[in-house]
Amino acid sequence: MTYTLASIIAIALVLVIGIVGSFQMRRRQPAPPSVVQLAGPPTQLDRADFVGGEMDWLVVVFASATCAACADVVSKAMVLESEAVAVQVVEFPRDRALHERYRIEQVPMVLIVDSSGVVRENFLGAVSATHLWAAVAEARAPGSVPKGCGSDHEHNGQEPS
Repeated sequence: MTYTLASIIAIALVLVIGIVGSFQMRRRQPAPPSVVQLAGPPTQLDRADFVGGEMDWLVVVFASATCAACADVVSKAMVLESEAVAVQVVEFPRDRALHERYRIEQVPMVLIVDSSGVVRENFLGAVSATHLWAAVAEARAPGSVPKGCGSDHEHNGQEPS
């Protein structure tokens, strides 16, 4: 059986195309799943959006009517209310506009806010009463809470001020 130069070139070309196609198929990766980037806690609030604008401190609890953990966090936060500290529960869907304005996508979220609207501390998810009390005390008087008394929790990437 004799092969002509043209048939050898044709066979070589088919082999090269097959090999290249095989490598291309192996290199093809499925598209990565869409990743949803959730907004973090806000760092600044407009105090005019909330009750107690004249008070030095504000504790805001972003919650949802359908959130099981929210009720516990709300009850713990409510006891923080005093002459110097206002507490407001911002419940979804009732207060949808505030949730949207501050891009709140996860609840429960607790924010401890100073008189300028700067968020001094935040908590996402379940939180102990000890941590809430300690965070408010530390925000009001920095350095007043010893380590181990609720001041050593995770700060969601932010150092307390």
